[in-house]
Amino acid sequence: MTAIFRLVPEAVETVTATAKDAVLELLAQRFSRAYDLDEAEILRDLLEREALGSTGFGRGVAIPHARSGAVKRPIAALLRLEQPVDFAAADGLPVDLVFGLLSPHNSGVSHLHALAAISRMVRSDATHRAMTEAPNAEALYALIANATDRDAA
Repeated sequence: MTAIFRLVPEAVETVTATAKDAVLELLAQRFSRAYDLDEAEILRDLLEREALGSTGFGRGVAIPHARSGAVKRPIAALLRLEQPVDFAAADGLPVDLVFGLLSPHNSGVSHLHALAAISRMVRSDATHRAMTEAPNAEALYALIANATDRDAA
């Protein structure tokens, strides 16, 4: 997808969840299925990071992220929630978009660059609206692919 992080179409899904822990479980499941990773290991990595502080970015978006020995380069997954979930975001708003990121343990600045790229993409109200209104996962993936290609140019 980009030179900064990899996102495959299989890593994008619309899901139903009622709590933050359930969202993180679904995110670990999506990473596992899309990238052939150990789901329990990914969930542990995400929960360890989340224990340090909420990854609720604000404005309806969460960016759960972790460093993991399971990956060789930054990879991403996106869950669109059918109903917003409280993610303890700084602005107090529930989230309906959850953009996950996994980076290698030794990724250093590349992890920060990937987080920044995701943050730039979801900061736009127009992009957020388009992502929440996309008719299906394929259309949602296409929106993200176009946004990251445009930002890379």
